[in-house]
Amino acid sequence: MRTKAALLAVTTFSALGAGGTAITAAAQPAASQPQPAAITVPALAFKERRLSNGLRVITLKDTTTPNVAVSVWYEVGSKHDPEGRSGFAHLFEHILSRKTRNMPYNMINKLTEDVGGVRNASTWYDRTNYYEIVPARYLQTMLWTHAERMALPVVDEQVFETERNVVKEELRQRVLAPPYGRLRLLLNEQAWDRMPHRRPGIGSIEQLDAATLADARAFHEAYYGPDTATLIVSGNFDDAQLQRWVDTYFAKIPARAAKIPLAITERDTAPARKRTVTMYAPNVPLPVVGSLWRIPGSSHADMAALAVLDTILTAGDSSRLNRSLVYDRQLATSINGDLSDVEEQGYYAPYAILAGGKSVEEVEATLSAEIARVRDAPVTAAELAEAKTELLAAALRERETFSGRAFDLGEALVRTGDARAADKRLAAIQKVTAGDVQRVARTYLAPDRQVDFRYRNEAERPAGQADAWANPVPMPPFKSVPAATRPPHEAAAEGERQQPPAPSAAVPVTPPAISQTRLANGLDVVTARTGAVPIASMVLVVKGGASTDPRAKAGLASMAATLATKGTPTRNAQQIAAQFESLGAEIGSGAGPDGAFLSVSAPVANLEAAGRILVDLARNATFPEQELERERKRALDGLSIAMRDPGSVAGLVVTPLVYGSAPYGNLANGTPTSLQALTRDDLVAHHARWWQPGNAALIVSGGIDAARSAALAQSLFGSWQGRGPAPQAPTARAGESQMVRTIVIDMPGSGQAAVTAAVPALARGTADYYPLTLANAVLGAGSNGRLFQEVRVKRALSYGAYSAMPARLDASLLTASAQTKNESAADVARIFLDELDRLGREPLDADATAKRIAFLTGTYNRQVETSGGLGGVLANLIQQGLSPEEAAAYVQRMESVTPQAASAVAARIASSQRASLIIVGDASKFLDKVKAIRPDVEVIPLAELDLDSPTLRKAK
Repeated sequence: MRTKAALLAVTTFSALGAGGTAITAAAQPAASQPQPAAITVPALAFKERRLSNGLRVITLKDTTTPNVAVSVWYEVGSKHDPEGRSGFAHLFEHILSRKTRNMPYNMINKLTEDVGGVRNASTWYDRTNYYEIVPARYLQTMLWTHAERMALPVVDEQVFETERNVVKEELRQRVLAPPYGRLRLLLNEQAWDRMPHRRPGIGSIEQLDAATLADARAFHEAYYGPDTATLIVSGNFDDAQLQRWVDTYFAKIPARAAKIPLAITERDTAPARKRTVTMYAPNVPLPVVGSLWRIPGSSHADMAALAVLDTILTAGDSSRLNRSLVYDRQLATSINGDLSDVEEQGYYAPYAILAGGKSVEEVEATLSAEIARVRDAPVTAAELAEAKTELLAAALRERETFSGRAFDLGEALVRTGDARAADKRLAAIQKVTAGDVQRVARTYLAPDRQVDFRYRNEAERPAGQADAWANPVPMPPFKSVPAATRPPHEAAAEGERQQPPAPSAAVPVTPPAISQTRLANGLDVVTARTGAVPIASMVLVVKGGASTDPRAKAGLASMAATLATKGTPTRNAQQIAAQFESLGAEIGSGAGPDGAFLSVSAPVANLEAAGRILVDLARNATFPEQELERERKRALDGLSIAMRDPGSVAGLVVTPLVYGSAPYGNLANGTPTSLQALTRDDLVAHHARWWQPGNAALIVSGGIDAARSAALAQSLFGSWQGRGPAPQAPTARAGESQMVRTIVIDMPGSGQAAVTAAVPALARGTADYYPLTLANAVLGAGSNGRLFQEVRVKRALSYGAYSAMPARLDASLLTASAQTKNESAADVARIFLDELDRLGREPLDADATAKRIAFLTGTYNRQVETSGGLGGVLANLIQQGLSPEEAAAYVQRMESVTPQAASAVAARIASSQRASLIIVGDASKFLDKVKAIRPDVEVIPLAELDLDSPTLRKAK
């Protein structure tokens, strides 16, 4: 589901200009409307062939990258789950990644991460995909692993039980713990009647528990083989050699012996009549209301017009639903458009999360009126053009990388059967007319065919009322699969295993070429080209950030950055949003501990026009009073949602807990109390003090020449002049070390517990930063980190467990975090503390550190291949007081770290005695076990949590 931006502008409002003069929108001098240039999306260039066993092979060559992406797409998805076994395709997403005849359990993780790669998998109604992105020299190795998983997977008791438990933890984390997680169950239940898509793709605890190993083997034998798969390879490779390897590893794999059809022939009709359903769920802070309609399958000619319709209604700040529900009437804190694009038949479900204090009935009426308006009258030419531009720009962003192009092709392929479907969809979008949009709205969004839904807090359920969200059509039985007939594969003994192929010659990695200049006004300009796809970004970084906020006004820097996008003397908020979106541009803003930013991503053809708006925001923001009130309300509603999610609560608590009253103890987005204290005068003063060219840097990166970028920066920002003296940044942002504490936030009824352990770490500019980064990678970076191995792989206690050390100008934090069922929260906490001690106690060996260095540098090299990724890296360096040239030196610096250096700094930093512990969840299920670990535990009921208090508890 796509979450849309929450704040929009209206055509008329009263604002205060920079000098305090009231300005109305009607009186504002209008800024010139930027004229969007035509956007050209490069077509997907690929080759395709099919082996005699049915395997489809597609290749997309790109010699500008040193990497390759290898993926296998099985046309087996959750719609194929057998009767009584919902979640089986998703379960097999986990199982087929784990063990084969020649690969011991989880060896695939080591073959990817340990060489600098990444791997993952996902499941949808129509498919399951598995992918790796690795340095190009490991292409043969990855092909071998996919052939192993296709031909010789081991589905035994160890794999089945471990992955079943992991999937249950994933279900708790994604569905049961978040306040809006169960909404997905409602949407599935109402979107289909007799089709198998109706069941939740992630499954249910009950059906997962009822499954057997024999069921799993039968499912695999029925559906998985080369004849149900497509192999897609993208990146830097020799095509002839690749095809020889494909023949070697895949050609001899037999197709399925019994070809059970994959096609789903059942189709649902529209609901017989309009209906309304209500779901009640725990810990829902704000209600949800929406409507759902059924739409045709992915290949249908109307899908392009439906995509345009959804964009007009829900995409971006100037969308119709944002404008009416969020901005004009402030009835909702956010709106969403769930256009579920499925092979046979999908659904469209626009919905809103209500603003605090607003009524369900009023939001329903407004949503219904907007849907009626798009049915009853054609959309405007401007809306139509803007929607098309947004969709084309989104395609450009998707295709910026070799791996993105492979995914774009693969997703469209499995939903249509046509490798050219993604390009055909874009061509169809460009031909959509206003009449087409109105026609599909009338055809598919008819008022007598809709399902209105409500999602509310369990506490609001009327006494004695049973669940009222079931589909009135009884759930039909679905197809089962016959028992497996082939003997199961078994893992070979260690001495009998075939070893993976050796890597080929390395493809050189070229670090990003970074240029830096300084304009006469003091603005630093950093430029870098990342590729040939015509998409680029500008990031304006302002030093200071949340650490400059007075504690009583926490959130000031972030609010100033956000509201800078909501009004200037010549543009109101609605005009700003509409102009950016008409250019296919995406605007971003915010603040972290060390700086604030405004960013824009746009097609290169429209970058200059988007930049003109960006500089207007940076120089001339007026901070309209009404915009402040709207954004304050939206932020408060967002905090109310975050305070119902255990992982979010733990993330909020850790900052004030570890940093105390020091500047870094500020919550960047504020607290309920500090947000209420912010005034327009605060914003104006903050902007005048910190937003000066001598305290800022502009980064331009992407598919644009560096010389052109520099000229553009001079043209746009060269005349910007500062006001007053240069700002003085705070010293000692991290402050003095705080007392180690153990905090339990009691959240009765929570679907899961969140566990975090945090120790003070180092500043980004210290000599030991790189050695500690390596030690952190050993502890918990990726799936080969010790935390993931101990918590998920060995014990299946969580969907994932990781550590992190975000870089900061002053001392950062090293945190370990995971979510788990409430009953095992103390077990996870014990593992975290033990692994911190182990990291500080046991010297690291050369082999392990070399593999972690490869993982870190490979991750970094992939990140800086994109305009946004490199722009983010450069922005962080500038905020942390380092030269942008450090970005080009990262790989060399990491590769020079020794195990001895990493061990030495870990011995100083990593210790359970230095670790504060935070557990958020249903304390009745774990408190006694936590007290056995830390007897001095402090229990704070969620209702008594106070993020502004040093004790974190409300005064009594």
